[in-house]
Amino acid sequence: MRTSVKGPLMFSAFWAVLAFIATLIFASGGTAKAPRFDLAFIAAGIAFIVILVVLAMLAMGHKPNAEHLGKGSGVNLSSRNTGHGGHPARSQAETDASGHGAGDTSRGTSGDDPR
Repeated sequence: MRTSVKGPLMFSAFWAVLAFIATLIFASGGTAKAPRFDLAFIAAGIAFIVILVVLAMLAMGHKPNAEHLGKGSGVNLSSRNTGHGGHPARSQAETDASGHGAGDTSRGTSGDDPR
């Protein structure tokens, strides 16, 4: 597996340039004062290194899933095909015919409620 370093370098360079410009503008404190190139270069260097290290850690931490995990060997293969607890789900026609849908709250209560 060959991984290119061009993407992370470009991403890191973009944020370094953005940090350089932002620091150059905001660190001077106004247009009457001289721009602070020293702080701008420091901010750009820090941004470049930190973002590059974070991207490298994310790249090293990436591990693809095992092939058998994508085969659907779990309990709920599809929400359309199974109900809760792995029991086959009732079709819409069966639910309508029996009168006991998922939102039916009358199940288990009768007219002679002892309350």
